[in-house]
Amino acid sequence: MKFTSSGRIQVNGNEITISIKSEPKHGKANKEMIKKISDFFGVPGNNIHIISGLTSRKKIIEIQNI
Repeated sequence: MKFTSSGRIQVNGNEITISIKSEPKHGKANKEMIKKISDFFGVPGNNIHIISGLTSRKKIIEIQNI
């Protein structure tokens, strides 16, 4: 997963590029990322888990029940 400032979500194979506006403080950016992915794939936010990269720009996530 990569973050951009273009305001969109791009899916390319198993990689998702997503725009995040929130600052990466107190988990705000991660919450925004989960919300955007949840909306994009139509799954509840609790079905999205950050596997690694909690404090990194590049993350590995798991999306359950797509």
